[in-house]
Amino acid sequence: MRALVTGGGGFLGRAIVEQLLARGDQVRILARGSYPELESSGVECLRGDIRELESVERACAGVGIVFHTAAIAGIWGPWREFYEINALGTLNLISACRKQSVRRLVFTSSPSVTFDGSPQEGVDESVPYPRRWLCHYQRTKAQAEQAVLEASDSELLACALRPHLIWGPGDPHLLPRLLDRARAGYLRRVGAGDNLIDTIYVDNAARAHLQAGDGLQAGSRVAGRAYFISQGEPVNCWAWIDELLALNGLPPVERAISLTAAWRIGAVLETLYRVLAIRREPRMTRFLAAQLGTSHYFDISRAQKDFDYRPLVSMAGGMQQLRDRVPSKQIAG
Repeated sequence: MRALVTGGGGFLGRAIVEQLLARGDQVRILARGSYPELESSGVECLRGDIRELESVERACAGVGIVFHTAAIAGIWGPWREFYEINALGTLNLISACRKQSVRRLVFTSSPSVTFDGSPQEGVDESVPYPRRWLCHYQRTKAQAEQAVLEASDSELLACALRPHLIWGPGDPHLLPRLLDRARAGYLRRVGAGDNLIDTIYVDNAARAHLQAGDGLQAGSRVAGRAYFISQGEPVNCWAWIDELLALNGLPPVERAISLTAAWRIGAVLETLYRVLAIRREPRMTRFLAAQLGTSHYFDISRAQKDFDYRPLVSMAGGMQQLRDRVPSKQIAG
């Protein structure tokens, strides 16, 4: 099989590429950067932007399946950038798949497409999209997800996966941001500190994408559906954060703020940054406050039933992988 991975140089995208190569598939990526190390592994690397239809059509030529991981993440930034990359870029990809007769499409969505700031405790895929959006990322990812699911038909079999908090060795997003905030003294425990959250180890997330792609067959239940995927073992948010900090020689989070106060501060900062046209991310937003101070974990039984998803790497195993990558003197502090 020849597969295209959009955003194949990213954290999740690269893990998908590696697993495709390991099972003998031919792999092409579409990315804005240059990745000579992937080229040396036999990956066909095309440089292009998901917003450019011609580039996307060229990338889709001759492939049987597309894994669409390319996106702009984050909780702050201009609407136009999020909309063009996440929403319009996905529409470009759907159009290109149809023009190039691609048969299967797996879209990387996010659980945040169902998040309105309220706790989510064991919810499944029947939970609706929210009536209010707390950031551009979740809104544009929801638009993209809806487009993918609505596009699924006998000519293009498509599904969407919603991995929550992807982490693991080489993570360029979650852990570095956490460590930067801790070292700058900005981390505060939000709420009572007893909220449970779902996460997913990067290799598990990548494997779920391959399993879902394999399940996109005529008459299967996978086509046209969205799936929550996670470790299947929720953790205490702040205990896990303290564990990650300890791995990097940093003390636990001791200072705290109520969820109500964090939400109000986030609302004020959002308004101020918007009025002053400040592009950098505020230290607190409503979305961030709610993510840090509420429980959000999910029922993954649909993925288990439809394409036999099972996390092969446990939380303990994943944390050991992180521990093995950190110098011992750093852990000791």
